[in-house]
Amino acid sequence: MDNLHQQTFSVTRHDREQLAGHAGKVIWFTGLSGAGKSTIANALEVELHRQGKRTYILDGDNIRQGINRDLGFSDASRVENIRRVAEVAKLMLDAGLIVITAFISPFRQDRQLARDLIGEANFIEVFVNTPLAECEARDPKGLYKKARSGQLANMTGIDSPYEEPQAADVVVAGHQCESVQAAAVILAALDI
Repeated sequence: MDNLHQQTFSVTRHDREQLAGHAGKVIWFTGLSGAGKSTIANALEVELHRQGKRTYILDGDNIRQGINRDLGFSDASRVENIRRVAEVAKLMLDAGLIVITAFISPFRQDRQLARDLIGEANFIEVFVNTPLAECEARDPKGLYKKARSGQLANMTGIDSPYEEPQAADVVVAGHQCESVQAAAVILAALDI
């Protein structure tokens, strides 16, 4: 690392935000598989886009098909998955975007790492608080069924832990409201 030096360029994040007409932010969704993270993130992005805001969604399944396709689901791989996503989100924040991430991100320590890397003022943690029983009933990808039958190991909420946020910036009950309503709750809590 001694041979690496941070390069400074003329166009800054502030310049990019001025051009976009809004500040960049990272909105970090967390919750169990099937909680509604991606669905609510999509509804939020649609509304922000309608308002003329520059956005991008980083979604767990999509990222694992590309940049993180080399990672499994062990605790160490989950940590590295979130670290990489936080680094990408930070770059996109520097580009002046409102970055919406939708990842289980099961460990508090990793979410804190993301918050620290991105910066407290730029990071909004959204907990999609949907009970495990409801997530299992939905089971849109059939993952809970596979986990319960022994075909899938390291399933968060089944044989791998999920540590609920202790002080999320926004909490929405993914099982009690439609995605558009949840997005409205999040928007009301944001300063963007």
